[in-house]
Amino acid sequence: SSSEPATVGCLRVVDLAGSERVKKSQVEGVRFKETTSINKSLLALGNVVNALAFKKPHVPFRDSKLTTILSDAFGGNCKTALLVCISPSISSASETISSLEFAT
Repeated sequence: SSSEPATVGCLRVVDLAGSERVKKSQVEGVRFKETTSINKSLLALGNVVNALAFKKPHVPFRDSKLTTILSDAFGGNCKTALLVCISPSISSASETISSLEFAT
């Protein structure tokens, strides 16, 4: 039997597809609720990242289900990556820029 320490990993994949500008997409009904919910989660995620980056005394992990679930993926010796899918279409330029700004 080996006395080497065990290495533990965790992979979480979160699909935030559907985050978009509600006014531009003109979604309604269930899609509207889904889109606004995703956008609220993205805002909460941005607030958490900002609080960690500026070493604020309070990190608002409980502001959304997303940030609560991902809370152990931030800090300590963890490594976190964000993959952003963007559109090459000129008609999506503002969303592409917004997505890239969020990711950096």
